[in-house]
Amino acid sequence: MRVVLFGATGMVGHGVLTALLEDPSVQGVTTISRRNSGRRHPKLREVLRQDFTDYADLDEIFGAADAALFCLGTPSVGLSEPQYTRITRDFAVAAAEAAWRNNPDGLFVYVSANRADSSSSTMWIRVKGRAEEALTAVHSRLFFVRPGFIRPLRGARPATRSQRAAYAVLTPFYPLIERRYPDQVTTTDAIAYAILEVLHAPDTVSRKLDNPAINKVAILGIERVAHA
Repeated sequence: MRVVLFGATGMVGHGVLTALLEDPSVQGVTTISRRNSGRRHPKLREVLRQDFTDYADLDEIFGAADAALFCLGTPSVGLSEPQYTRITRDFAVAAAEAAWRNNPDGLFVYVSANRADSSSSTMWIRVKGRAEEALTAVHSRLFFVRPGFIRPLRGARPATRSQRAAYAVLTPFYPLIERRYPDQVTTTDAIAYAILEVLHAPDTVSRKLDNPAINKVAILGIERVAHA
């Protein structure tokens, strides 16, 4: 299996890349990002670029991939709706179009958000919902992973300074949050292994994985890798 990964330097992408590199059935991972991940691995190839709206020069990479995983994202704080839409929806749609054009039998996995809804009054939830709708129009083998509150594990951390500060404040409260809101909390590992299970057994997994489903499907992914 060969995979294209967007957002490898972000919190969720870090966890997904770690799981992909650990999975012996994954032969190669090509990351597409603005900066290097800082990792070194025989299976890893990193492609650096600034333009995330046109991938015509990467047709060969998409054509050789069995799946494309879009984990790229940014906080909505400080961004206008058009700015947030460009990163959240437009970049993802361009990636899905390239993936579909070069390998319509491949999978496309989009990390969305819990309660994503195009009619929501909350901007970032509304944009995530619109992104899901736009992606559905361009790719047929599509999966949405919709996490709630994400706890970073194994070196994963938010990409921005403001996010890192917020998570530092929340860290002591993780056990309490997980006990009181178990259906709303997941981890970077759970997201990663749920995505692995999607890649291995797409016909057995829901096309939309909300937060409880992520945690449930992740157990299958962990067991699969452990017994590989």
